[in-house]
Amino acid sequence: MSKAVGIIPARWGSTRFPGKPLYPIDGKPLLRLVFERCLRAKSLDLVVVATDDMRIASAAFDWGAEVALTSSRHLSGTNRVAEVASKTKQFAYVVNIQGDEPLIDPRLIDRLVEKLHSDRKVEIVTAAHPFKDPADAFSPHQVKVVLDLCGNALYFSRAPIPFQPSGGGGLRSGGRGKKQRRHRPSLFRHQGIYGFRRQMLLQFVRWKPSPLERSESLEQLRALENGVKVHVLVTATGSPGIDTSEDATALEQKLARAKRRMRL
Repeated sequence: MSKAVGIIPARWGSTRFPGKPLYPIDGKPLLRLVFERCLRAKSLDLVVVATDDMRIASAAFDWGAEVALTSSRHLSGTNRVAEVASKTKQFAYVVNIQGDEPLIDPRLIDRLVEKLHSDRKVEIVTAAHPFKDPADAFSPHQVKVVLDLCGNALYFSRAPIPFQPSGGGGLRSGGRGKKQRRHRPSLFRHQGIYGFRRQMLLQFVRWKPSPLERSESLEQLRALENGVKVHVLVTATGSPGIDTSEDATALEQKLARAKRRMRL
């Protein structure tokens, strides 16, 4: 069994942006843009919109999406995804795709599924990329991740990790009087997409929220605190999330500029 399903959890009641999934961008609802990107992934055998809201479900039905109605009691998108996965036993791999990233790269989805398929030791895989603007690493709204030498996550945080030393002082290299330029590791932005082996996903949601998870408000720390390795695929760039109506407006302007360039 090596089939993969992509599940997009969607809810209406975003605190900062109510009704976000159906907000129109470039003539289409935000959620539809994400869904159409997922359809371009070669590795997914099925793409499902998971929601507890009939407004979202009805709209998704209208554009031809497979829709799963889920419980309204879920506190996270991961729990919503797991409910659908628990009823779709034919899929070995489950990709949890954020419903507010309309520029998600289909090739990234394929890479996540391929990693699960090719390496049986990997039970959870996600993605990260270097910050384009290092100053963004100081925002608590941007999640950072540090990696070990094998590409596995050591920690996720809203704080800027790892520590970036200031100043130009170097480290002694062993030669008399010689100095070596201080190495500054890259700051990686975590992109909120996850590939799970189905059984690991179902186990994950059975675990109670862990201490570090509660401290950082980052549920992926639950896996690390329970001894599960989370492999991180590093990409050159990532896709921005839409958190506010201002983000949506900025994206629409970006898409309009791209269309104008194509016509030239």
